[in-house]
Amino acid sequence: MAAVQARLAAHSEARALVFLADLSAALAVSLDLRQTLSEAVRRIAEFMDAEAASLFLLTEGEGMLECRVCVGPIDIAGLRIPLGQGVVGRCVAENASQIVADAASDERVDRSNDSDTGFITRSLLCAPLSTANGPIGALEVVNKRSGGTFSAEDAEILRLVAAPTSLAINNARMAHELVQQARMKREFDLARRMQKSLLPKRRRDGFPLLGMNLPAHEISGDFYDYFDLADGRIGFVIGDVSGKGLDAALLMVRAASLLRWVGKEGTPPSEWLARVNEELCQTSLEGRFVCALVGKCDRNGERVEIAAAGFPPALRYKDGEFTEYLSGGAPLGILPGMSFEASRIDLRGASLYCFSDGLTDVRDAERQTIGSEGVRALIQRHAGASAEPRLRGMVTELKHLRLVDDTTLLLVERMQVQGPEVLLKRRFPAQAEQMRDIRNRLRSALDDAGVESALRDQLVLVVDEACCNVIRHAYGPGQSGDIDLRVSRDGAALEFVISDTAPAVDPETIKAKPLGECRSGGLGVALMEQVMDEWSLCGLPCGCGNRLTMRKRIGDRGQVGEIRE
Repeated sequence: MAAVQARLAAHSEARALVFLADLSAALAVSLDLRQTLSEAVRRIAEFMDAEAASLFLLTEGEGMLECRVCVGPIDIAGLRIPLGQGVVGRCVAENASQIVADAASDERVDRSNDSDTGFITRSLLCAPLSTANGPIGALEVVNKRSGGTFSAEDAEILRLVAAPTSLAINNARMAHELVQQARMKREFDLARRMQKSLLPKRRRDGFPLLGMNLPAHEISGDFYDYFDLADGRIGFVIGDVSGKGLDAALLMVRAASLLRWVGKEGTPPSEWLARVNEELCQTSLEGRFVCALVGKCDRNGERVEIAAAGFPPALRYKDGEFTEYLSGGAPLGILPGMSFEASRIDLRGASLYCFSDGLTDVRDAERQTIGSEGVRALIQRHAGASAEPRLRGMVTELKHLRLVDDTTLLLVERMQVQGPEVLLKRRFPAQAEQMRDIRNRLRSALDDAGVESALRDQLVLVVDEACCNVIRHAYGPGQSGDIDLRVSRDGAALEFVISDTAPAVDPETIKAKPLGECRSGGLGVALMEQVMDEWSLCGLPCGCGNRLTMRKRIGDRGQVGEIRE
């Protein structure tokens, strides 16, 4: 008798293992579990010799279990059970199997469905769908077809069957999340490109406006714009859309386009805002709104007229003194029929700073907002520089603080037509120990110029190698002299000039080797040809010394708004 029971147990165990393998293979076929799980639950019911079976999953953030799949005479799909209640609720709450031998007398069983449907529940078996992060649901089988009750052996088998089921559900969820993340990334990338296309290109030759935009997150809700008007003046806009994410980004695109469209007609600033407000109020913004400042200035940037809606005060700065121009109206898109006040500003010898509230919300080292006083101090610290270096210096300082909101600044002033801007000018002894300081100074100068970090490091390496070649080969052992390094910027191009007073070098003898054959200190020519757009070497007019000139185009980085944190 014992031998017969052992054979039956072995057969049952082998049958369970075969079923478990088949079930795991079936669940691994597809990540779309809507059909796969239905078939799996049907097969589980047959294997467990059950009249009915169901699969419950936890609903996110609700503490409820919802029947997603069921087989049997009664359809309970969609049935919701509170966590901790009933057999299924306790199974998940306790993360332990539940066996009910007599449903009629067991208090855990809710028999209301039996009276509603006519189906009589005699016995139950429920196993949790466990994961490393806790249970995500439960498998339940009801009533043995043979008329008996579920045993502890049945509970162990159902627990084993639940393992690949929970794994398949978890994998499907993770795959779905990855697909959603990829979709969101594509949408964010599209929104970023769309927003970037709305920022105006930097205009030179004395153009009186300069802007910058620093997003705090992937997508900015801030924007700025400027454009020519028919009467010869220049219209400009700076705005801030409430909220975050794609919805705010789409509203930003719409608001920026609408403000440009109305402004291009030459509409006075107060009427300009009123018309845009009426347009935005006619459609549902779902509680969002737009803060904006609009204005016009002459070509010299000396006479300005502005109007603002829910925007921080604009600041006029002249000779160390500030004049504040408060916003004259509520944000756009909230109340129709709003009117807005305009201000006329004399900017002769002065500068006008218009900025979003992200600038006042910047946090310092103690995590305190810098506020309006901090903004004024920031302006004063950089007031001595000309417009473009000034704004870049402010951006560099802000990037070392903590941005909690998108930050946008628009500067209006009379711009001076200038030649190339000198970023770094340094004379130093032709000694290897000097190069560490030179590398640090050059890296800092390129950071201030807004050069992206990867290109910055390449440029620093090229200059370092070129200077090392002067030290080692042009001067050579036992000779002394100086090296002059001058880095300048003219629009979209950087120029690096390295001069020495060493014996003249024949440019024809300077040839590049493949990078794989070069050693440290011998990379100069190969790196110049790989990194720089052009380079040349010539003797100095005095007949003694050499001048190496290298140029690299970095794009129109004069548009400070392209700088990102």
